[in-house]
Amino acid sequence: MRRRLLGAVVVASTVLLGWSLAPQAQAAAGDGTPSDSNISFVGRWNRTNASAYVPYWAGAYLRVGFTGRTVKLKQRNTIDLWASIDGKAFTAFSGSGTINLTPTALAAGNHTLIVSYRQVAGSYTGDAVFQGLTLDSGAVTFKAPARPKLLEFVGDSITAGATSSQLAVTDYGFKTGEQLGYDHTQIAIGGMCLSETTDACWAQETRYWMSSGGQAGTDLWDFSRYTADGVVINLGTNDKSHGVSSADFQAKYITFLTRIRAKFPNAKLFAMRTFIGRYAAETQAAVQARNSAGDAAVFYVDTTGWLPSDGLSDSVHPNDKGHQAITDKLAPVLSAKLGTTSTPTTTAPTTAPTTPATSGACAVNYKKTSDWGTGAQFDVTVSSASPVNGWTLTWTLPAGQTITQSWNATTSQTGTAARAVNATWNASIPAGGTASFGLIADSTLGGATGFALNNAPCTATSS
Repeated sequence: MRRRLLGAVVVASTVLLGWSLAPQAQAAAGDGTPSDSNISFVGRWNRTNASAYVPYWAGAYLRVGFTGRTVKLKQRNTIDLWASIDGKAFTAFSGSGTINLTPTALAAGNHTLIVSYRQVAGSYTGDAVFQGLTLDSGAVTFKAPARPKLLEFVGDSITAGATSSQLAVTDYGFKTGEQLGYDHTQIAIGGMCLSETTDACWAQETRYWMSSGGQAGTDLWDFSRYTADGVVINLGTNDKSHGVSSADFQAKYITFLTRIRAKFPNAKLFAMRTFIGRYAAETQAAVQARNSAGDAAVFYVDTTGWLPSDGLSDSVHPNDKGHQAITDKLAPVLSAKLGTTSTPTTTAPTTAPTTPATSGACAVNYKKTSDWGTGAQFDVTVSSASPVNGWTLTWTLPAGQTITQSWNATTSQTGTAARAVNATWNASIPAGGTASFGLIADSTLGGATGFALNNAPCTATSS
C-alpha cells in the first residue's frame, strides 16, 4: 500500500494537550474559541497555542453544542473537512478563512456539531488548524452530551480510511464509534507496519507512542491526556511485503500488546485478523500468549468473511460498502465486551445464574447523566429476567418534554408516549442480561414513568 506521510504540523518540544483535559485559565466557556471548555477535542491534538489547535493522526475531531441558527468555522489556510450537525450525515467543506457550515439556516434552538479534518498526508498538504467558531449574535456553545466510552483504532491506510469517500469519516473505526455512541480516534497512517524494518516501513511499534507518528523520538504523546476503554488493532497487511518473518511478527505483536496494556491498564484490547488474512495465526497466537500471561482482557477478532465480494476499492482497501460491512460485524463484538462493567472474580456456579431481583419481567434504570439548563442527556439500561430477541421499550415522558436525539436505539414519540426500538447489535438480551441506549431531551425534567418491555411492565429506578 502507498505510504501517506504526515505533513509538518508539529510544534516541537511542547507539552501536547489532548481530550478531556481541564480548560485553560483564559478560556471563556461558551465563546467558541479553541480554548472554550465546552468544546471536546477527541484524539491527539496539539493545544499549546490558545488560538489555534492542531489535530494529529487520522481520527481526531471536535464535538460541541451550540445555540442559534448558524455556525461558521474559522480556518487559517485551505483545508478539506467534514461536519455533522445534529447527528445528520457528514457534509464535505473546503476553504480557508471563515467557512459557513450552515448555508441553510437551522431551526432556532440547541444543536450539536462534529468536525473532522482531512489528515495532512502524502501529496495533500492542507492546513488542519482549528481557530474557533463564529455563532449568531447572542448565541453560545454548550457541552455536547457526554459519551460513555472512548475507543482507539490502531492501524494503517485501511484504518485511516484510504480510498473511502470521506477518508477517516467513512472508515470502519469512525463509523463503529459513532454507531455505538462512543468517542473514538484512529491512530493510523497509510503504509504502516507493526514492525520497524530496515527498508523504512513506518511502524506502530515505534510510532504509536508519538503525538503525530511521523516525528522524532522526542515527539512523545502524553497518555494521561485521555484513557481508552478499548483499543482495536488491525496490523500486518504491510509487514509481509517488507519481509517480516512470522516469528518476528508474533513476538513484536506480543510486545506491542504488553506495552499498550501498561498505558491503559483497564482497557479491553482487540487484535483483529487482517482482512486479507496475513499473519492471522500469528496474531491469534499473540493474543493467546497474553491470555496465558494472565491478561484476560485481550481478544482475537476473527474477521474471516466480513467483507462482501464488492466491498473493496482495490485488492486491499475497503470501499464505503466494505467499511459499513466491517462496522456491522465489529460493533456488536465491541459492545458485548465493553458493555460489561466488571468481571466476577469468584468461581462460576454450576447452576444457572440468578435473574435480576425484580417484581416484573424487566427492570429499567433511567439516569440523567448531563444537564445544561435547556436540555439533558439520559442513559437507559434495561435488564430482563428472561431471554429477549428483539425489544421495544415504551414509557411516558413528563409533559412538555421532547426527545431530540438518541443512540443505540431508534426512538419515537407521540405526545408524552415514548418508544425505543433496539439497534441491530443490541437486539438480544440474555436472561439476566442488559441492553443500553441514550437520548437527549429538550428539557431537564425527570420523572419518566410507565416503562414496559415488549408490553410487559417493568420496575424502574431513576437518578
